[in-house]
Amino acid sequence: MNIMNKKATCICDVKAMLGEGPVWVARDNSLYWIDILNNKLYCYNLHNQQQSCWDLSEQLTSFAPRQKGGFIGTSRHGFAFFGIDVDSNYITLQNIVMPESEPKNNCFNDGKIDAQGRYWAGSMDDQQILPSGNLYLLNSELQCRVKDSGYIITNGPTFNRDQTILYHTNSLEKVIYAFDLNINGELANKREFIRLNDDAGIPDGMTIDSEDCLWVCQFNGWCITRYSSAGVLIGRIDLPVANITSCTFGGSELEQMFITTARTFLTEEELIKQPQAGGLFTCKPGVIGLASPDFAG
Repeated sequence: MNIMNKKATCICDVKAMLGEGPVWVARDNSLYWIDILNNKLYCYNLHNQQQSCWDLSEQLTSFAPRQKGGFIGTSRHGFAFFGIDVDSNYITLQNIVMPESEPKNNCFNDGKIDAQGRYWAGSMDDQQILPSGNLYLLNSELQCRVKDSGYIITNGPTFNRDQTILYHTNSLEKVIYAFDLNINGELANKREFIRLNDDAGIPDGMTIDSEDCLWVCQFNGWCITRYSSAGVLIGRIDLPVANITSCTFGGSELEQMFITTARTFLTEEELIKQPQAGGLFTCKPGVIGLASPDFAG
């Protein structure tokens, strides 16, 4: 299947400073995403094309629905619960787990739920200098463990189709690692899966499709690339903005890809040339995605 010529279009020109963490919530027929730097949560209802926005009480870096209702997310320094009151423009996070092992200059970044309903989330050096970032696993009993370490910027945890491989990125090294993953959440056999070329941008958020192919957002790379399960580049979606941050599948058949972008690091001149930077984009790439589990706790 040739998807090399696919292009994405902007559906919500919100001009997010750092759009991130798109999550499809089927029960709401909606796509949710965040602007990390402006402390905002957005929602786009696919049925009526209505856009909503809430102010957050503090920085939220990733999030997911809970089986018990509401949401769980990562704040700057740990995990938090929150709910959405449709009559309010303000959301307060309830901090639940703040890992004691985190250096004070670290902050959380990307995260995702596995098939067992556990939350995998990475931390990073806020100055983007030291390899002090960790990969954490939070289970349904709200017990948190470090599963890997040595990252400057963690990004894009995602899983292969049968949840036996976890992919995780050290963005500044431009390396995506693969780990063997068992049902108990244990990792083994860490190996380099993909290393991007120097001119390809920085690997950011990722997702998997129903054909077990990995989609990689390329910050400062103007595109999303698709890799086979063997790590071979087989597809590409081009965007009219440089900083591509994350992506997920949504829609009634999970046939639609939603893509977040960012304005951060762009000069005034670059923003004039990229007026939709920070917007939410969409594309039908010709392959469907996989449903994302809810957090079990």
